[in-house]
Amino acid sequence: MSQRKYFGTDGIRGRVGESPITPEFMLHLGWAAGQAFKRQGQRNSVLIGKDTRLSGYMFESALEAGLSAAGVDVKLLGPMPTPAIAYLTRTFRASAGIVISASHNPHHDNGIKFFSANGTKLDDALEAEIERWLEQPIQVCEPNELGKASRVDDAPGRYVEFCKSTVPNEFTLDGLHIVLDCAHGATYHVAPKVFKELGARVSVIGAEPDGLNINLNVGSTHLDALKQTVADKQADLGIAFDGDGDRVLMVDRDGSEVDGDELLFILASQRHAEGRLNGGVVGTLMTNLGVELALREIGIEFERANVGDRYVMERLLANNWIIGGEGSGHMVIRDCTSTGDGIVSALQVLLAIRRSGKTLGELRQGMAKLPQTMVNVRVAQRFDPLSRSDIVEAMRRAEAELGEAGRILLRASGTEPLIRVMAEGQNADDIARVAEQLALVVERSTP
Repeated sequence: MSQRKYFGTDGIRGRVGESPITPEFMLHLGWAAGQAFKRQGQRNSVLIGKDTRLSGYMFESALEAGLSAAGVDVKLLGPMPTPAIAYLTRTFRASAGIVISASHNPHHDNGIKFFSANGTKLDDALEAEIERWLEQPIQVCEPNELGKASRVDDAPGRYVEFCKSTVPNEFTLDGLHIVLDCAHGATYHVAPKVFKELGARVSVIGAEPDGLNINLNVGSTHLDALKQTVADKQADLGIAFDGDGDRVLMVDRDGSEVDGDELLFILASQRHAEGRLNGGVVGTLMTNLGVELALREIGIEFERANVGDRYVMERLLANNWIIGGEGSGHMVIRDCTSTGDGIVSALQVLLAIRRSGKTLGELRQGMAKLPQTMVNVRVAQRFDPLSRSDIVEAMRRAEAELGEAGRILLRASGTEPLIRVMAEGQNADDIARVAEQLALVVERSTP
């Protein structure tokens, strides 16, 4: 990935109007992707979906034009969750799926994610092939070979039915009051239908997108509004999605946050108790050490992957395991879907609640999180912090200070110009101090 010019850990992302997030680039990207897919011998059609950002209209048109110029047919899905594009790419037997979204970022950012014909993230080789075509000038195919474009009007209904199909037919949410926070994003028109049709009493916030308010003080990165609404409505729990719907976090009835690490533990431990886990669990380098300790206490193997759901999926496939995830709420449940899906993951947690007879708060009690501090250092351009000798030396001193019960992690964000400094250990004050000291060293070493 370090050799990529455009692709990061989750596609291509940046600020709208600044290279590469421009109409000109998206036109070229559509053409380059079309050329790469055609030479893979895949089917000659691509699906395009988007979240609710205003800029999505502009980039949708540019991608459509580029794909058409390459001789590739396009099916336009409109605003849909990222995992819905993965699912529909499979069901339409398309060559690939494209999502126009910057996930949990503000409206002024946007980006592109690709899915393969199987509904999984593209492999490195195909991303590299697209980048090679981006170096070539656009050459429009013959007029009689241009791609056609059409809209898929029933996409939301198809996805709602898919989500419901991931739980048993007898499963019902009758008697449960749930607050949904849709982040003014791509789940706004489908998530309420899913939970209502399964019998829940549903209150909804963050479901009035205007093109500019996606993730604005709502959603999985801003839980205060959800916590307040759960309290005001005296609901049983709250569910928060991010702007493109591939992440989920929850709030218990008492207002306490249940993050992705805890949700991963709940899903794994309940499946293990039922004898249907089929192997171990994959987390990431950022997963709280408490998850690993709690899972191994009940006999579940745990493995860490690099940060990013694509790497979690790689390790799941290599081990033939089912469940993996990240603290951000990005879950991969392979026997339900092919990528991270906030709605499907939430349904699996609710299934665990129903089958166990316990509340969300009770299910999370089997795991004790260790204190963890994250400091984000903004940089002019991403770089590998472990390539700087002064940073490595400071990291070694920090690790020595925390001892065997602590952990330090330094990594460049794959989606933003940030260096992430994480410290974890037994004492919250100690790890906060160590993380801040290390962040200062990183800041001074920024090129």
